[in-house]
Amino acid sequence: MSVNMTKGQAISLQKNDGGTLTAVRMGLGWQAAQRRGLFGSRTKEVDLDASAVLFADKQPVDVVFFRHLVSDDGSVRHTGDNLVGGVGQGGDDEAILVDLQRVPVHIDQIVFTVNSFTGQTFQEVQNAFCRLVDETNGQEMSRFTLDGGGQYTAQIMAKVHRTGSGWSMTALGTPANGRTFQDLMPSILPHL
Repeated sequence: MSVNMTKGQAISLQKNDGGTLTAVRMGLGWQAAQRRGLFGSRTKEVDLDASAVLFADKQPVDVVFFRHLVSDDGSVRHTGDNLVGGVGQGGDDEAILVDLQRVPVHIDQIVFTVNSFTGQTFQEVQNAFCRLVDETNGQEMSRFTLDGGGQYTAQIMAKVHRTGSGWSMTALGTPANGRTFQDLMPSILPHL
């Protein structure tokens, strides 16, 4: 069963049977919004990029994004860059896989971001979402719909963080501006 999350909502990453999740996928999907013009409606391709920033004690120690597809320790992996979105027709256009058992113990938070590398705003995006999937069985655990519109070029989507002996996910949905994860660091830090 999937949970539709709202901004600021947190969920435990425990399985329904009480077991612990071992691998999750953070999926990102989007489509270019239809624009009405003098000669009818059209879409302009939008290049959104998913990134995962790994933190240890509120300090960034690694990042996974389209130019660095695997974390240095191998626990986090990006499946590749999608330059246009909408290819999955409701499925994931980009995905980041996290092997929770391999994440080094000093990593206590992983923050997922999405940014428009080409600088287009979210007014030009529709049907955008991020979701968390149990990678062992493909079951969607949670979904966070990214509200469309706005004069921003990025969102701090969600974070996965250690809680006791397990992990939790918090939906953030914070608008930001920037073309890369580096541009987003000032917007990420208040959520740690």
